[in-house]
Amino acid sequence: MAEKKMSLSRKNQLKSLLVQIGEALLEEEAQEAEREELTYMEENCPGLSIPGSMQELQELCRKLNKEIDLVDEERYDVNIKVLNSNKDVDNLKLTVHDLKGKFKKPVLRRVRMSAEAMLTALLGSKHKVSMDLRANLKHCKKEVKEEDKQIGDWRKNIEGKAGMGGRMKMFETDS
Repeated sequence: MAEKKMSLSRKNQLKSLLVQIGEALLEEEAQEAEREELTYMEENCPGLSIPGSMQELQELCRKLNKEIDLVDEERYDVNIKVLNSNKDVDNLKLTVHDLKGKFKKPVLRRVRMSAEAMLTALLGSKHKVSMDLRANLKHCKKEVKEEDKQIGDWRKNIEGKAGMGGRMKMFETDS
């Protein structure tokens, strides 16, 4: 079946009707909440009659303080119950998530760190010893080939020509 499109004026008219109905419902809810609040206050909070003498005032204050303490205890108990139930809900959510089995392990990325940086990351401020990994390696003697001996050390030639832009060699006399 082909659906007929609604005209723009009809859409606007329906939207305005829905908005009017929604406003009326919100108004009724607000009035109902106000009535419930008033009935609750009348039931639980009797009118305050201020006594004339000092002794009666002190007695009224003691009575109000006892009621305040009771309300605080109830509020604390309810708060603890809410916290415990929130923890239980969180734990149940985790178990449901685990039971679904949709958790994917994240891909680990390779991180380049020096041994020094790794130790400081793991141990924090406790790590103060610098770790030289090459210090524990065995030392071996390097064999010098005969060819290298004949050529000579190239560093000596460079140091000799270093002064005055390489002209220092010209002024030196062979001795």
